[in-house]
Amino acid sequence: MASMAKRRALDAERDSESEETSEGSGQSSEEELDEEVQVDFEAHTISDSDCNGIKRLLQQLFLKASVNITELADLIIQQNYVGSVIRQAEILDENSEDNEEDGVFGFISVLNLTEKKGTEPVEQIKDLVLSQCKVHHQIAAQQLEKILNDNSKSVNLLISERFINVPPQIALPLHKQLQAELVDAQKTGKPCGKCHYYLLICKACVEIGKKIPHQRGKQKENLMFANAEDEFFYEQSIMKFSYNVEEESDSCLSGRWAFDDVPMKPLRVVMLIPTDHLTVVMDKLKEYLSV
Repeated sequence: MASMAKRRALDAERDSESEETSEGSGQSSEEELDEEVQVDFEAHTISDSDCNGIKRLLQQLFLKASVNITELADLIIQQNYVGSVIRQAEILDENSEDNEEDGVFGFISVLNLTEKKGTEPVEQIKDLVLSQCKVHHQIAAQQLEKILNDNSKSVNLLISERFINVPPQIALPLHKQLQAELVDAQKTGKPCGKCHYYLLICKACVEIGKKIPHQRGKQKENLMFANAEDEFFYEQSIMKFSYNVEEESDSCLSGRWAFDDVPMKPLRVVMLIPTDHLTVVMDKLKEYLSV
């Protein structure tokens, strides 16, 4: 899958080239920073070698929250019959150093919170979500706690993380592949194949001075999602609230890109979506993200 990405910094080779060609060009270095380059991404089955990359992406989601990132990554890798990692397609230039240390630019997966009940990261995630819900959406806290502890109606944690400079178009094939894998898992009776709700914890931010939407989708227009497709999940959620992670994060969205000259407040947005609402979400993804 091919996508367009913007580089916010130039490598040493390009810097030296620009010095040779800049005389008389009249172009500023800032203009060069907006140069678009073609980057090809590929989706691969999650494997043991992806552990460090997945942990790094989980860390940018959970920041300083009390969640065992290492064990959570292990759980995701153990059930690699669902989910994918995003890698840059193999390139011919052996001197290129653009890849991440282990080549993982993003991943998508689900974890059945009901089936994995009792494991340390799952209980920590449930505690995190419920504690924030009690603060920011008291009306829904009791309902959410009942849903998360109801063994008869399982809940899948949907995690879709990628670096900020990976464009949103990549989300459509990843979500389509994930849904196909979940159908296969259900047919073979594997965990996560069947669930009643999806729980999402998404990265977002809001301009400083504007209201943070805490409940029932109020001030939705103030939200800026790190992953553009998360807005479609937000629209279909039956429960949602946001909480501030400003004291836990050094930058707005924990990536390589910051919003130009606009002070932003980083948030995490929690959403609960009935499984039968996913059809609408997928239709929206196809409509807005098809290339």
